[in-house]
Amino acid sequence: MSLYIVIMTLAISFLITVLLCPIFIPFLRRLKFGQSIREEGPESHMKKSGTPTMGGIMIVLSITLTTIILMYKFVEIPVSYEYWLLLFVLVGYGLLGFLDDFIKVALKRNLGLTSKQKLVGQVIIAIIFYFTLWLNDFPTYIKVPGTELQWDLGWMYALLILFMLVGSSNAVNLTDGLDGLLAGTATISFGAFALIVSYYYPQFEIITIFSLAVVGALIGFLVFNAHPAKVFMGDTGSLALGGAIAAVAILTKMEIILVIIGGVFVIETLSVIIQVISFKTTGKRVFKMSPLHHHYELKGWSEWRVVMIFWVVAIIFATIGIYIEVALA
Repeated sequence: MSLYIVIMTLAISFLITVLLCPIFIPFLRRLKFGQSIREEGPESHMKKSGTPTMGGIMIVLSITLTTIILMYKFVEIPVSYEYWLLLFVLVGYGLLGFLDDFIKVALKRNLGLTSKQKLVGQVIIAIIFYFTLWLNDFPTYIKVPGTELQWDLGWMYALLILFMLVGSSNAVNLTDGLDGLLAGTATISFGAFALIVSYYYPQFEIITIFSLAVVGALIGFLVFNAHPAKVFMGDTGSLALGGAIAAVAILTKMEIILVIIGGVFVIETLSVIIQVISFKTTGKRVFKMSPLHHHYELKGWSEWRVVMIFWVVAIIFATIGIYIEVALA
């Protein structure tokens, strides 16, 4: 992919987000779509109550508009089923997150959708995603990164897709707990995938464009989401991003490398699992609070310090993933 297209994709998605935010943020504030803070969360977060949420709407819009503009105005490539699948997952999980956010802020139900309702929605989207792949004879093997080893999972590949889409959307959602934390870590992860795909899988140009559009949109969102945040992406953004990064990994046959590039999301999820198991079995907590970023907050770290350290860790994981997938291939 040419440097011109890379710059154009990043610039367009960045500008769309930066232009949308000053319009949407006051609109969300007038509608009183402010963030509700959980009572069991860190006390320092109570001052964030009322900050406009659902900012993920702007991220999803920016990504969608950017990819459409690039495909029809700057890049002469056929619109493949892969693009529509990426868009379906992004918008599908985004709508699910929007419904969750809307229930929280409009109906004043702090927990939004029940866990069962959210899971059903996530599973339905994953099933549709799989059957679309099946209809297009998508290969069902997985390969070990950096090697020629691969295994055909057959019908079990459907279970892997279900696990990846549901698991990734929830893992990314758990990471969205501090100003700029998810926007920054997701920027790094999608940037890593964009680099790998453009270098190693040039036939998937539309996936590179999609990933770069996510990066540009998130950088633009960070202008308003960095500490102190003027807007939160909410589940609208976090679920959409989580589903999208899993879809990118599946479509490029990098299912395993997602665990490395998305290492921060994996660690955040494991911290919650460990905390729950420990408390239910021993009555003791391993962390002061989970997900892990809250643990460090309660240890006295400033919010900005936690975010910066997690960004650095995300860069390390992304670098390892790029090295394994490209240098060792």
